[in-house]
Amino acid sequence: MNYMRTALLLAALTAFFLAIGYLLGGRGGLMIALVVALGMNVFAYWNSDKMVLRMAGAHEVGPQDAPELYGIVQQLTRNAGLPMPRVYIIDEDQPNAFATGRSPEHAAVAVNSGLLRHLSREEVMGVLSHELGHVRNRDTLTMTIAATLAGAIGMLANFAFFFGGSRDENGRPMNPIVGIAMMILAPLAATLIQMAISRSREYEADRAGAEISGHPEWLASALQRLHEGTQAIPNATAEAHPATAHLYIDNPLSGGGLAGLFSTHPSMEDRIARLMAMAGTATASANAYASAMPAHADAPVRHGGSVPQTGRKGPWG
Repeated sequence: MNYMRTALLLAALTAFFLAIGYLLGGRGGLMIALVVALGMNVFAYWNSDKMVLRMAGAHEVGPQDAPELYGIVQQLTRNAGLPMPRVYIIDEDQPNAFATGRSPEHAAVAVNSGLLRHLSREEVMGVLSHELGHVRNRDTLTMTIAATLAGAIGMLANFAFFFGGSRDENGRPMNPIVGIAMMILAPLAATLIQMAISRSREYEADRAGAEISGHPEWLASALQRLHEGTQAIPNATAEAHPATAHLYIDNPLSGGGLAGLFSTHPSMEDRIARLMAMAGTATASANAYASAMPAHADAPVRHGGSVPQTGRKGPWG
């Protein structure tokens, strides 16, 4: 059902983009929009991973640089039946991670250094399993296409407003009210569709990650720690490049008020509840997933608290 929903949302986003092209320039505008969409997606297909990793300030590591992290990724890729991805570390204290790449053969996983400091080994495995779930489901390509189309819709809408266009074959100019409405509503609608796609893919990656690690409760515990961490610790890199927020396992951007309405991620409580149901736990409350954690791992941070800056360390020191 989630795959069907994603396909329908991508189709809606594409149709929306072409419709704006038609409103902007009739049949000619529609054809131009189609060519632009194809060109942007071809460019994104080949270059999006490099662009995202560069924007994040990620640096690649090998078995000599980060042997335990690299070993965990190797173990999990064997579990998932995937090729070994490239492994990157981002020098950000906020615990978070993302995957990118156009296919499993060209994938990369990137983790913030804060993830290694604040999470236990089992929780790190849960997070990396989630990211490999994205790789196995080819979500990185899907989300790249969605982000490219959403950005192109905004670009077309602004072009229509500032430079005008024709609504019919007679070349009659666009109504100014229509232009203003397009400039405001088109990017908003495209963003909402993109967010719906992202939320759907997060649920699927959670499920796939639980299967890859074999321990849904590890990912559930990691999600709670991540959510507390993203609330308490800013991510300057992500704030500077908000278009990359949907790639992370948890929303790296700070914000309040209506932020939840425009979140690229489902609610953390819902994600944890689903994972704990997979683990056979009767309830998804904080006490339930805390009691299900490995005996040698620390309990997750209480709701409303913050990730400790000293004391507790991850397995990498």
